[in-house]
Amino acid sequence: MVLPSVVVVDDAPEVRALVRTVLEVSDRLTVVGEAADGAAAVSVVAELQPDLVLLDVSMPRMDGLQALPRIREVCPTSRVVMFTGFAEQGLADRARALGAIAFLEKSASPTDLVETLLDAVSTGPLPVSPSFAARAERLDAAVLTEHLERFREVFEDAAIGMATMTLSGHLVRVNGTLADLVGRPVEDLVGLRYDTLAGADLAAEPLRRILNGEDVVRVEHDLVGGERSVVATFVSVRDSQSRPLYVFLQMQDVTAQRGTEEELRRSEERFRLLVDAVQDYAIFMLTTDGIIASWNVGAQRIKGYTAEEIVGRHFRTFYPREQQESQHPERELEWAIRDGRYEEEGWRLRKDGSRFWANVVITAVHDADGRHIGFTKVTRDMTERQEMLNNLASMNRKLKTAADQQADFLAVTAHELRTPVSVLGGSAKLLSEHFDELAETDRAELFESMGSSALRLRRLLDDLLTASRLQSGTVEFRVSTTELAPLLAAAVSRAQGSNPGARITMAVPPDLVVDVDTDRIAQAVDNLIDNAVRHGKPPVQVTAVATADGVEICVSDAGAGVPTAQRTQLFQRFATGQRRTGTGLGLFIVRELARAHGGEARYEPPTADRPSGAFVLALPRADGPPPAGPDAAELLAEAERPSA
Repeated sequence: MVLPSVVVVDDAPEVRALVRTVLEVSDRLTVVGEAADGAAAVSVVAELQPDLVLLDVSMPRMDGLQALPRIREVCPTSRVVMFTGFAEQGLADRARALGAIAFLEKSASPTDLVETLLDAVSTGPLPVSPSFAARAERLDAAVLTEHLERFREVFEDAAIGMATMTLSGHLVRVNGTLADLVGRPVEDLVGLRYDTLAGADLAAEPLRRILNGEDVVRVEHDLVGGERSVVATFVSVRDSQSRPLYVFLQMQDVTAQRGTEEELRRSEERFRLLVDAVQDYAIFMLTTDGIIASWNVGAQRIKGYTAEEIVGRHFRTFYPREQQESQHPERELEWAIRDGRYEEEGWRLRKDGSRFWANVVITAVHDADGRHIGFTKVTRDMTERQEMLNNLASMNRKLKTAADQQADFLAVTAHELRTPVSVLGGSAKLLSEHFDELAETDRAELFESMGSSALRLRRLLDDLLTASRLQSGTVEFRVSTTELAPLLAAAVSRAQGSNPGARITMAVPPDLVVDVDTDRIAQAVDNLIDNAVRHGKPPVQVTAVATADGVEICVSDAGAGVPTAQRTQLFQRFATGQRRTGTGLGLFIVRELARAHGGEARYEPPTADRPSGAFVLALPRADGPPPAGPDAAELLAEAERPSA
């Protein structure tokens, strides 16, 4: 009897080993191939054409959700079962919408794993692999929710009308400001097409331009009923492959502005009366060449010039040097002629050279025969409002960053825990039920996986406990005079034990002595070496040198080094980098423990001697004599020998 063939895809080798053993022991399925990421999985499936694919969701380079439709394309007959340590709401629905036949968490028992795969084999005919457009339609609501929830607070409290729309023009989420603007309750607007607000098919052209690659499209129109005019800005939100996901809409009421401009054009005398009465706005006339022709009291108050000082000069006087050199003032006049008006906010200069944040409206003025005779320019000092908005935006960013970091930390920590817990539970159950059936090599591999998973859990719990105590200031230190060579040799040995096959070398003079809490500094060194093994390229080098102030421990590898954009965040809490692996506490703990000992932790950028850069742990030198201990040369030799 030919057993159903399976390809196992997971970035954790111990998980692949466990799954492979479970399936083979069952005598009901056979593993014909493995892959460590989505890109490799597509190639393996295309070559082997298996009956089943057990596909992890979270992987580097290409994750399971990205790989799933490609696997369906290269092998439409393969049935895909998603396998994950995450338990996010809606994830199973997204996977099934992309073509998965089942969804299984890694915490499931070996029996459930086998039965789920066998059930997948016995299901009916597979659906036709969906096209991109069909997948996008099914995933529309889920994707919108995923992206918009991050901005909920700012979205709901915004002072301008905001909404999100599908690519077909349906409103999905509407804030209260937009609902007030159109005069309808929020709940009545959700699900409507935008055209019901405009009274015409006004959304079709902006959506077409967005689908053709444009990012921002603005349209001005009247709302249904004709009592209000708005400027609607359609902004494309795209995925990592520049494909449009949904449309973000901003709607601004410009009724008052349009009315004012129309009134000013209708009567030059009324304009003069208005100008003379207004003090909160700088309102003045420009010639067709941009020369200032009139000046009101508001202009003098805001800009500091009297009419005698400024009339006859070019209005570029009010712009910073960099905008003058780029001829930005002249372009504003060109845009005002082209569009009838031009509006922007930006920095302007007062007579004393100080800057203020201004809202500026320039309107082209024509006579009764349609000839262009100049411009009106209205400026309002918005400095206080801008400072308030900047402060609110900064506060919102900080709150959002903190909330995102906490959420990411909890999700990643749960994922980090699920894999070793699943390996321990699955291996223990497999050994207890099938010990005699397993080959000696299989049993050894399972025991080794259990050991490395237990060590991984212990390291994770140590980091969590230390981070918590550092945060609350309750860490206790037991400082003693310690030889550095044995401490580092032990750390290298631990790293090689938990990472079989890792190449780690050490070069430490035998006479270096420090006054430290041995366990705490050992934890810091463990984190540095683990960071290099997980994120760098072998071999990893551990060295130590004496300095004028104490001792520096350096950990480097042969990789490309840390990208420049990430270096400022390396030692921050919850910083996990682009791959979002680990809890983001390791380097944070290293720095805090170093500072608690009167030292420091830093990253040194790549040099000719160290092309990948190095992480440095600086500690103060010990005052007392070194304690008696093992010979350092023996420890160095022991550390450089490969682990059993």
